[in-house]
Amino acid sequence: MSETDAATDIPPARDVVSGSSPSPLSGEASSNRVPAADIGRVAPSGVWGRLRRNGSAMFGAVIVVVTILVAVLATPITRMLGLDPYSYDLSALDASGLPAGPMGGISMAHPFGVEPQTGRDLFAIVVEGTRTSFFIGMGATILSMIIAIIVGVTAGYFGGWWDGLASRGTDVILGFPQLVFMIAISAVIPATAPRVTVMVLIIGLLGWPSTARVLRSQAMSLRSRTFIRATQAMGASQLHILVRQMLPNLVATIIVFTTISIPGKIGAEAALSFLGVGVTPPTPSWGRSIGSAVTWVNTDPWYLLFPGGALFLVTLAFNLFGDGLRDAIDPRLGEAR
Repeated sequence: MSETDAATDIPPARDVVSGSSPSPLSGEASSNRVPAADIGRVAPSGVWGRLRRNGSAMFGAVIVVVTILVAVLATPITRMLGLDPYSYDLSALDASGLPAGPMGGISMAHPFGVEPQTGRDLFAIVVEGTRTSFFIGMGATILSMIIAIIVGVTAGYFGGWWDGLASRGTDVILGFPQLVFMIAISAVIPATAPRVTVMVLIIGLLGWPSTARVLRSQAMSLRSRTFIRATQAMGASQLHILVRQMLPNLVATIIVFTTISIPGKIGAEAALSFLGVGVTPPTPSWGRSIGSAVTWVNTDPWYLLFPGGALFLVTLAFNLFGDGLRDAIDPRLGEAR
C-alpha cells in the first residue's frame, strides 16, 4: 500500500472515540458527548481488539516485531552463533571462487551459504544488514514525519501567507525526481562522512511532502470545527490548540502514515546502496548485498535469495500491518471494502 493510496482511504479528521464529528456546543445534555480534552483520542483496547481479528495484520505485526528484535540484537545474535559478517572463509569456496557445496554453500556452519569470492557468511550479512537498513528507514521516517507534521498542520491551521509558502515548497520538493536527486547528493558527500547519518538526512528531508499535504487538508477541515472555535473563543493559545486539540484528532493519520512510510524509506536506502551511493563497504546492507548478488545471479542465485527475500518480507509486513492498523483505527474503512 502506497502513501497515496492511504491518503485516499483516510477520511477527514474526526472524533475517533465517539465515531462522529464533535457536536456543536449547546445547553442540551447528552450522555454521548465526549469531553473536549478527549476529542480525537484513539481507544487502545478497541483498536487492539479489531487488529487482533485481522489475520494478515497480525502476520505483518509478528514480522515487524521480529525485524525490530533482529535489528536491535544483530550483533549478539551473530556472536552467539559464532558468525561474523566481516571475516573471510576461503575454505568455503571452490577453485572458481563460487561457494562450495549445493545451494550457495548452505551448511550447518553457514545457514544461508556464503558470499562468492570472499566466503563471508551470508546469514551474518543479512542479520547485520537488518540493523543498517531498518535503522536508516526508521530514522528517515521519524525525520520526515516530524517535518510533515510541523509543515502540514501549521499550514492547514494558520493558512494565509504561511500556507502559500509551505504549499509551494511542498510542490517544489515533489517536483524533484527524488531518487535521482538522492543519488546526486550521495555522490558528492565526502567518503569520510558518517554514511548512515547522511542516508537518514537525505531520505528523511526528501520524504515528507505527500504526508504534509494530507495533514494540511485535514488540519484545514479541523480548524472550522465547533470545538476549535470554542477553544479559540475561550482565549486558548495557538500552541495549546495545535497540541491539545489538533494533533489528537490527527493521531490516526499520523500513525498510519508512519507505518506505511517505513518500508518506503527502507526501499530507498536499498536502492541507493544497490546503485553504489549508499552505505560503504564493508558495512552490511540489504541493498548493497542485492547489488552485489545481481552479478552472480546466473552462477549463484542463492546469493540473491536471502537479502532480496528479507527486503520483500519486511516491506510486505509493514504494508499489511499499516493496512490493518488503518482499518482498526477507523473500522468504517474495512466495512466499506
